[in-house]
Amino acid sequence: MHAESDERAGQSAAGGGSGAEQPEETPLGSRAPEFIKARRTLHLSWQVGVFVVGLAVVGAGIVMLPLPGPGWLVIFAGMAIWATEFVWAQLVLRWTKRKVTEAAQRALDPKVRRRNIILTTIGLVITAVLLGVYLWKFGFVMPWKIDR
Repeated sequence: MHAESDERAGQSAAGGGSGAEQPEETPLGSRAPEFIKARRTLHLSWQVGVFVVGLAVVGAGIVMLPLPGPGWLVIFAGMAIWATEFVWAQLVLRWTKRKVTEAAQRALDPKVRRRNIILTTIGLVITAVLLGVYLWKFGFVMPWKIDR
């Protein structure tokens, strides 16, 4: 429990990853203050508290997915809370960050940008045509006031 986070941090810092990636990433493991990590019971209580707070934030984010609110943003905030203490959450966040960075790089590719611009233009043209057909058929009458 207490030693697990610290042992993994020591292993990853000792050469458990790729050499190019390691210097720019923070080491894995607990970010609790040293006086908390020094006492096993206090550290375990700290981990339980971090888990409960992170669970509440992730739960609120899950509730916000179908309801109004920034659901995914809140879920990732809960994961970031968990990542302050748990190695598995740190690894999930690193993987997510890497995937988002790769997707952003792909989106900047000129071929992908051109395709996205073409698809957006086609979507706007289709929307304009449908709006024109509606206005031609019904005029500028709100849908709930149609008498025909």
